[in-house]
Amino acid sequence: MVKFAASIFNRTLLDTFLTIQQTSEGLYKEKGSRFIAYAYPVETVDEVKNILLQLRKQYHDARHICYAYSIGIETPETRANDDGEPSGTAGKPIHGVILSNKINNVLIAVVRYFGGVKLGASGLINAYREAAADAISNNEVIEKTIQTAFCISFEYPFVNDVMRIMKEEECNIITQNFDLDCAIRFNIRKANADKVKTRLEKIERIKIDNC
Repeated sequence: MVKFAASIFNRTLLDTFLTIQQTSEGLYKEKGSRFIAYAYPVETVDEVKNILLQLRKQYHDARHICYAYSIGIETPETRANDDGEPSGTAGKPIHGVILSNKINNVLIAVVRYFGGVKLGASGLINAYREAAADAISNNEVIEKTIQTAFCISFEYPFVNDVMRIMKEEECNIITQNFDLDCAIRFNIRKANADKVKTRLEKIERIKIDNC
């Protein structure tokens, strides 16, 4: 059974999304074939590429490594790959598991070792779906907030004013530089972005950009 964080059941804000907590594994066996599934939390396509590269090295003797992913929240980038299996029998059912759990920023990859008996299209679809579902069931679905990134620049005398806002609004500072000309890059929850921007704009000669 998929485990859900308690806060998920009280989701009311539009700047939240569901994803998985950690890497998890699933397994499905059918007529000698083994389907080993892995579910990963990811945020970029480069992460996906690196994970798949490592899987292909680790399972270099596997018949297929099929996968699907969904990255991004408001306009997700998705892909489903059958890796040589009959079209629509692997990547699509894996992606269906992602959709049915309403999760984003996730990659599910399924490694297949052929057992000598062909499963047919319906058998493959079921096997890849069940393996992927098992990987998710061994994970925890959690709620995260969508973040907005800002880059600001300002003069040194206004450091205290800026940092007070950063603290009061619980901004997540990514980088900061305090010199004659100061610069900060930070993230803030999307629902609070307009409020924070309005407060910062009241500081003299400050420059604010999305980044």
